[in-house]
Amino acid sequence: MLVPPASPQNTKRPWHSHVPPSIALLLSVLVILAAATMLWAMGQVLICRCGHVRLWHGVVKSAENSQHLSDWYTFTHIIHGFVFYGLLWALRRRWPVAVRFVLAIAVESAWEVFENTDFVINRYREATISLDYYGDSVLNSVSDILAMAAGFIAAWRLPVLPIIALAVAIEAFLAYSIRDNLTLNIVMLLHPIDAVRAWQMAQ
Repeated sequence: MLVPPASPQNTKRPWHSHVPPSIALLLSVLVILAAATMLWAMGQVLICRCGHVRLWHGVVKSAENSQHLSDWYTFTHIIHGFVFYGLLWALRRRWPVAVRFVLAIAVESAWEVFENTDFVINRYREATISLDYYGDSVLNSVSDILAMAAGFIAAWRLPVLPIIALAVAIEAFLAYSIRDNLTLNIVMLLHPIDAVRAWQMAQ
């Protein structure tokens, strides 16, 4: 008996397989709480030193950048989710999506902790436009992790081409709006380019 090939729409693996969604959610929450605790122990403020919490803060060259629930760089963490989904699909596509999701949460949480070490903070201030950057608030870091989670889920649910188009659109929008984006951020951290920094500072 001939078995018809699987429809392209049904080729993505189910969310949980043998991993209950509740377990994946619990593990994700525990990882995020562990990261938040580590950041607080490292001396990062829970919320902005200004004493209040904003849903959105749109001034990049400001001491309040990366201190509130969301800002321009929140969009870059959504792209993190796209990238993590793609990489884990390429490397471990046989794993249940729930397992890959927890792993992505763990990687993003580890980055948030590393990003708030003195080494990276000083690197940001020396090599990028983040002159007033003193690290993220714990609230902002947790929000960034959740933004990555949203990007991961979107990449799981949507076709590949729309996700690629969305990532390119976000990068272009950020470059136009604040003269920075995920690509430029990585480049300037690893190998600062004076011409790029001058262009960013001129805004």
